[in-house]
Amino acid sequence: MCRGSLTAFGREAVVSEEHSAKNSESGEQDRRTFLSTTTSLMMAGGLAAGYGAFATIAATYMYPPHGSATGWLFVNGLERMKKGDSLVFRAPSGASVVIARNGETGTAADFIALSSTCPHLGCQVHWEGQNNRFFCPCHNGSFDAAGVATGGPPKDAHQALPRYPLKVENGLLYIEVPLERVATNTQCRHSTRAV
Repeated sequence: MCRGSLTAFGREAVVSEEHSAKNSESGEQDRRTFLSTTTSLMMAGGLAAGYGAFATIAATYMYPPHGSATGWLFVNGLERMKKGDSLVFRAPSGASVVIARNGETGTAADFIALSSTCPHLGCQVHWEGQNNRFFCPCHNGSFDAAGVATGGPPKDAHQALPRYPLKVENGLLYIEVPLERVATNTQCRHSTRAV
């Protein structure tokens, strides 16, 4: 009787060990499946985030934001500029603009305001009143009084100088330009003298 009960007890122990081995194998498989699935999901999420960040940066450069704040700013009194004169105007955004006077009617049509940055390589253009043109000295680029390229690399590339609107009120010339400022270094400058 003792042997039979030990045998029965022994059989239960063997069955219990087999059951526990199956559970540990299936537990190992569940763990592997979980880790594999989690790793795959993390990699896919990382790729999606990376491509999303790249797409955002690319879209910013390909499609810059429109509607930046512009405003009318005072340039000069009409009597201070004669026909053939020009001046360089610096907008709050940092844009450099050449304003030239081509007529004497006393209206905005007498003036033209063009970006002074050559679209070819970014050199500064200047007005040559005697030649009735804008000239870029870097590569002999030239532009007519309306800012259309007439010579040099800008003509070959069919480029033009961007134009800015002008208006005259009460004998004063105004220009419409972007008002956003160029980012500047705002850190404090420390004095080097001894205290």
